[in-house]
Amino acid sequence: MNADLIQTVAVYALPVLFAITLHEAAHGYVAKYFGDPTAYLMGRVTLNPLKHIDPIGTVLVPLALYFMTSGAFLFGYAKPVPVAFGSLRNPRVDTIWVALAGPLCNFVQAMLWAVFGVGLQIVGVHEPFFMMMAQAGLLVNLVMCMFNLFPVPPLDGGRVLVSLLPARAAYSLSRVEPYGFFIVMALVVSGVLGRVWLWPLIQWGRDFIVWMLTPLLSLIS
Repeated sequence: MNADLIQTVAVYALPVLFAITLHEAAHGYVAKYFGDPTAYLMGRVTLNPLKHIDPIGTVLVPLALYFMTSGAFLFGYAKPVPVAFGSLRNPRVDTIWVALAGPLCNFVQAMLWAVFGVGLQIVGVHEPFFMMMAQAGLLVNLVMCMFNLFPVPPLDGGRVLVSLLPARAAYSLSRVEPYGFFIVMALVVSGVLGRVWLWPLIQWGRDFIVWMLTPLLSLIS
């Protein structure tokens, strides 16, 4: 393991663990709030990252892609939180909130990492490691937020769209779910998803967070 990889792992480890753990726990918590205790009963509404890590999707796939692409392309995933959408009190509406819980949690985390980075500068701490970690936390959470909002099931955005569409259109889109992962991967590898969806939304997210933090940014000399 070379020095660059060790540094990358050290910088990204905490932001990625928080991003994955809180994203999945948020889905389970909101599902429980709206009447489905499945994730809670299975121990998935927890801050323990070991409950959410998928050995292949969270560890092996990102590492393999890092070496295969020299760090140019990374992708990974956690174990999806089990949700019995039919057990929700109002399945059509409540599914939207359950699906949005993960991405919204990531957006809040992105803002908190940005506050952390700005706060370090305000108090005069310029340690490169912590600054890189703050930047990593911002980027990782914006990527997770915007990627999961892509409107193809089983991604969160796909579940939201299925809940919003008329019954016939919703049924047609829901039938895409078994192939959704492969569709999304094809769009990622081809660069289409990044070019037309992911990076424009990430830039919007960054701009919005900078606007929200304008009062704090004004304190940096």
